[in-house]
Amino acid sequence: MKIIEIADSGMEGLDPYLRLTEAQLRNRLDPSAAVFIAESPKVIKVALEQGYKPLSILCERRHIEGDAAEIIAMAGDNIPVYTGARELLADMTGYTLTRGVLCAMRRPEPPSLETVLRDARRVAVIDSVTDTTNIGAIFRSAAALGIDAVLLTPTSCDPYNRRSVRVSMGSVFLVPWTWVEPPLSRLREFGFKTVAMALTDKSVSIDDPVLEKEPRLALVLGTEGDGLSAEAIADCDFTVRIPMSHGVDSLNVAAASAVAFWQLRIK
Repeated sequence: MKIIEIADSGMEGLDPYLRLTEAQLRNRLDPSAAVFIAESPKVIKVALEQGYKPLSILCERRHIEGDAAEIIAMAGDNIPVYTGARELLADMTGYTLTRGVLCAMRRPEPPSLETVLRDARRVAVIDSVTDTTNIGAIFRSAAALGIDAVLLTPTSCDPYNRRSVRVSMGSVFLVPWTWVEPPLSRLREFGFKTVAMALTDKSVSIDDPVLEKEPRLALVLGTEGDGLSAEAIADCDFTVRIPMSHGVDSLNVAAASAVAFWQLRIK
């Protein structure tokens, strides 16, 4: 165990936690050096179990032999563990650490679209969703409700954003995902029918039997405010809606995704 007591915030090795923005962590100029931050022992453990490579750990002193002991052991003897009191770490990072632990991890390069879709039958497509909480919640529902893969358009939030990872409870490490460039009609090349989640005059109910019979479906989810663009809807094979009561017109995108994943899962 390589424990390093934090003397001041300028210490070498603390940059990923204190000074680098999410964009800088991604390091688009050198993807091989890209990093993301996982938060809380449970989330970090999921990442380690899935083969993600730790670079360092930032941990409240009291958790070294408590909540963080298992992940520190899993990370290996050569991984530095930077530590200090709860108040010091909160003051340096600007927020209270969830369960007192952060872990900087190597960001893997996203797999190809062909690799992600090869054995998939039900896929979620996230189009221009930018709220980190929604991204994390969609991934958590996808993992729990039988979605085989997630695709994101480049205008969507990064799933490895610290908050997205935490809200997903590590599900971003469990479901294969990658980026996809529009038009989404290209998914037909892989044998998928595309399903736009949108309120239009042509929308059919999500429990339409025709949908369940399709061997490969890609469910397309739109932005938090305006939903899917007219172009995205026109590119899809089906447009569906979730039946509502009491005059409610729609659900939050994360809640709608959970309903859709359950209804259209492979039975």
